[in-house]
Amino acid sequence: MTKAIGFIGLGVMGFSMAGHLSKKYQVSVFNRSIEKTNNWVKKYDGTASDSLKEIALKSEVLILCVGNDDDVRTVIGSEKGLISNLKAGTIIVDHTTTSSELPTEMNNLLNPLDVQFIDAPISGGQAGAELGQLSIMVGGDKQAFSQIDEVINNYAKFIKYMGKSGSGQLTKMVNQICIAGLIQALAEGINFSENVGLNSKDVLEVISKGAAQSWQMDNRWQSMLQDEYDHGFAVDLMKKDLEIVIDKANDSDINVEITKLINDFYTDIQDVGGGRWDTSSLLKRLQHISK
Repeated sequence: MTKAIGFIGLGVMGFSMAGHLSKKYQVSVFNRSIEKTNNWVKKYDGTASDSLKEIALKSEVLILCVGNDDDVRTVIGSEKGLISNLKAGTIIVDHTTTSSELPTEMNNLLNPLDVQFIDAPISGGQAGAELGQLSIMVGGDKQAFSQIDEVINNYAKFIKYMGKSGSGQLTKMVNQICIAGLIQALAEGINFSENVGLNSKDVLEVISKGAAQSWQMDNRWQSMLQDEYDHGFAVDLMKKDLEIVIDKANDSDINVEITKLINDFYTDIQDVGGGRWDTSSLLKRLQHISK
């Protein structure tokens, strides 16, 4: 498989993901903030690209991990984007969480240039990225996926091809629906425990060994009890993801009433300046904000 990989977007996830790739491949990186690019090059074995044009010309596989639909459109299709400099046969892998329509839009734009766009949203948070233990759900051309699965496996614990273009993003929507419900239930459980006078540490230690166990419980209950929310996946990002879910559900006449309710709870947190708090701050909302 290819040796030349370009990685675009060195945020809390992309920084470490590109780092894992640098151990095996020739990696070029690009980020809008040059400071993050410089920090990455100091830490890992790879090269910095000064422009999207430069990274497109260098790379056989381009990996994106940016903010939203419009960021992807800008990176690929803008006047200074990738599109004018992509080589035939290039595969673009997008780890951004976006709408399910965007991948089809990008393939319609890129396929006439003999370029494939793979939607491959990720789950596992910053810790998963740092440890190379992400779950990746993939949509797009299956043959193109077969050419890049070995590459993205360098920062994954599990990868699954989900189907046609957009299927990865639809799967990520299911993921976010389930996470939101789990966190709210955990927050309500802890809040109940505190208010009835139990030792919540003992409670969580017991129930985390039974049917109530979840990743959120295992990884968040201690920091929630300590009222610490300056880590993990930010409320602002979850709100962005849940808005995508709700838009799709509304368009498809699908009932996601609990997800809509929790999305409103995250609005409450944003309203008091908690947009960068971890998503587990739903407990803080119950204890302080909603009273």
